[in-house]
Amino acid sequence: MTTRRISRRTMLRGIGATMALPLLDIMRPVSAFGGGAQAAPGAAASARRLAYLYFPNGIARGSWHPAETGPDGRLLKLNEWMSPFEPFKDELIIPRNVWTPLGNGHVGGTPTWLTGFDYDRQAVSAGGVSADQIAGRHVGQETLLPSLELSTKGEGFFSNSLSRNSISWSAPDRPLPREVEPRAVFDRIFRPPSGGASNRSVMDAVLEDAKALRRTASTTDQVRLDEYFESIRALERRIEFSERRSTEMGRDKALTDTLMAPGPGIPPDHGEYVRLMMDLLVAAFQSDATRVVTFMLDHGQSNRYFNFIPGVKGTWHALSHYKNASGKTEDDDGVTSWSSPEEKQRMYLEVIRWHHRQVAYLLGRLKAIEEPDGRTLLDNSMIVYGAILGDGNAHDPDDLPTLLAGRGGGTIDSGRAIEFSEPTDLANLHLSLLQRMGVPIDRFGNSTTPMHEIDA
Repeated sequence: MTTRRISRRTMLRGIGATMALPLLDIMRPVSAFGGGAQAAPGAAASARRLAYLYFPNGIARGSWHPAETGPDGRLLKLNEWMSPFEPFKDELIIPRNVWTPLGNGHVGGTPTWLTGFDYDRQAVSAGGVSADQIAGRHVGQETLLPSLELSTKGEGFFSNSLSRNSISWSAPDRPLPREVEPRAVFDRIFRPPSGGASNRSVMDAVLEDAKALRRTASTTDQVRLDEYFESIRALERRIEFSERRSTEMGRDKALTDTLMAPGPGIPPDHGEYVRLMMDLLVAAFQSDATRVVTFMLDHGQSNRYFNFIPGVKGTWHALSHYKNASGKTEDDDGVTSWSSPEEKQRMYLEVIRWHHRQVAYLLGRLKAIEEPDGRTLLDNSMIVYGAILGDGNAHDPDDLPTLLAGRGGGTIDSGRAIEFSEPTDLANLHLSLLQRMGVPIDRFGNSTTPMHEIDA
């Protein structure tokens, strides 16, 4: 079989659908970033991807520290609360003693986590453009979408608070809206705005183009295409099931596992909801629909109930104030109480560990996808997972829980804990990652010092 070369920007098209393709051997190399790793001979250049995963309400002090490290901070064993990441410890960097010296707390920290500045409540200003938007502007001309902003749908008293729901800012005073419905995310990736309304499956719509491409592809590329097409069909089926289920539960006036009325199009099982959004993130990266994603795992002062976790009761924010177990503070619901601060802290940590499992699921999905350069999608990504509070009970900005996964196309020396002797601005990390995305920048926020400690 003679394979023909195709452009990296080749898309499959049908009525009401446009599908970007994963990296294939038959694609002509394009410039995906400035400098860095070289593609294998004849293969398309592998783009670097950048994702920021945010969670609220901090942690209990000490629960982020590895249980055992070796020479040069090598991660030998993670602690029990970080155990979901144990299979991926060689893919991680866990920095200690990083902070945000300006924007802090639920209100000020959430909007400035990715800007590196302080939050001006009166002007509703995050002080600057967020790191994801700077990266998206630089690489976005190569992709269908410059960036993708995801979030779970907020629950509780603060679910409509602008500052608690915004980490992506296109200008100091311009927060970007977040996509919370899986169907809306899927359509942004695979259905162009001008494509017209259609109830057809995306895969059915592009089937003829897909068959024609597959006939001319190499055996290796055929396997990649088959796996990719099946993953898209599976996403469609899961979204359709969630939509039917939420409609049925709404009609029956049933509650979700977080004790709320189901939202239209939102999976009533919170774990399925988060993993479905994770899979959409993977699809966006694999298809090169975008190379920059933010995902808020919850809003900045989440009041979501996590009673569906065995042995846990209460809302996330209430549990984060784990040193008072009376159930009578202004942060509590007036119904739930705990036998002791120790019991409440354990439940708080179980909520955090549950979220670690979801992020570990994402890392596993990314690691399972091999790209033509021989690296995995995780190898070619940079995934920052973290919070804007250190200790949730103290509301402090010190030693922020931060984790970096992926090797940035071979530019990051992973598998280590990095201990900074002095408080180090989180903006240093943002600056380093922006430079790896090819952004010609030597300052971010108040930082002019890239975090060279992560360099390979």
